Amino acid sequence: MGEENRIERHLAMSVKKMGGMAVKFVSPGLDGVPDRIVLLPGRKMAFVELKAPGEKPRPLQEKRKRQLEALGFPVYVIDGMEQIGGVLDEICAT
Repeated sequence: MGEENRIERHLAMSVKKMGGMAVKFVSPGLDGVPDRIVLLPGRKMAFVELKAPGEKPRPLQEKRKRQLEALGFPVYVIDGMEQIGGVLDEICAT
């Protein structure tokens, strides 16, 4: 299993422990969307793109990130397990 898959699994488990869901996001006909939609109690939500350590989003993924952010949705890129707690805290604080 690749490092990106390990990070994704850890994110899903962390979100579940918080009483939420980390839903796999696939959008047929719209490439470059983030990997997961994180839904937490209290109507908190964000999109999350997962990458292997040091890997950056592709240009189309950056474009989708900007489009979602322009609509007011938070989008996070995680490339290390140590980032998960901070991102989830930030989602809860919004």
